[in-house]
Amino acid sequence: MKSGSGEHFEQAYNAQASVETASRLIVGTRVTDQPNDKEQLVPNVAAIPTATVGAVGAVLADNGFYSEAAVQAVKQPGGPTVYAAVARTAHHRTVADLEQRAEPPSPAAAASVGEVMAYRLQTQAGRALYKLRQQTVEPVFGIVKEVLGFRRFLLRGLAKVQLEWTLVCLAYNLKRLHRLGAGLKLAAVS
Repeated sequence: MKSGSGEHFEQAYNAQASVETASRLIVGTRVTDQPNDKEQLVPNVAAIPTATVGAVGAVLADNGFYSEAAVQAVKQPGGPTVYAAVARTAHHRTVADLEQRAEPPSPAAAASVGEVMAYRLQTQAGRALYKLRQQTVEPVFGIVKEVLGFRRFLLRGLAKVQLEWTLVCLAYNLKRLHRLGAGLKLAAVS
C-alpha cells in the first residue's frame, strides 16, 4: 500500500470488521490489501454470516465506503438498507444540529442514489440510526488497539493475516461476551 504522502510503499493490510449495534460484537471480519474502502462495502456485507446473525436490516457506513455501485449491489431485493454519508462531515456539532427540524421533502422518483442517501440521512430516523455507527464500530477498533494492544500484524501473506485478524476479533468477542455476562450477573444480584 502507498504510505504517508504516497512516496513509498509498505507491506500493509486493510482490516475490516462488521459490528452489531446492540451488543457491539464483531459479526464479520475481512482483510484486504486494497487501501481504498470504496470497494469494500459489498464484500463486508457478504462476510456477515446470516445463518448465525440473522437477516441484516441496516448497514451503517461512513463516506469512505460510499459509492453508488456498492449501494446498488447491497440494495438487492430483500437486502439491507444502507445508511452511508455521501460527503465528509465535520466532527463537531453546531447549534443547527441541535435544533428541531421538520422532515425533509422526499426525493423525486428519478432521484440518484446519492440524493436518496442524503435524504435518508436527513430524516430523524436516519440521523438517529446513523449516529449509532460512531458509537458502535469506533470503540471496537479503539479497544482492539489500546486494550488488546493489537497495532500490527505479526504474520505475512493475506491468508495468514486473515487468520490472525479472525483470532484478534475472536479475542475481542470473548472479552465482550464476558463483559456482557458480568453485566447480566450484576443485574440478577441487584
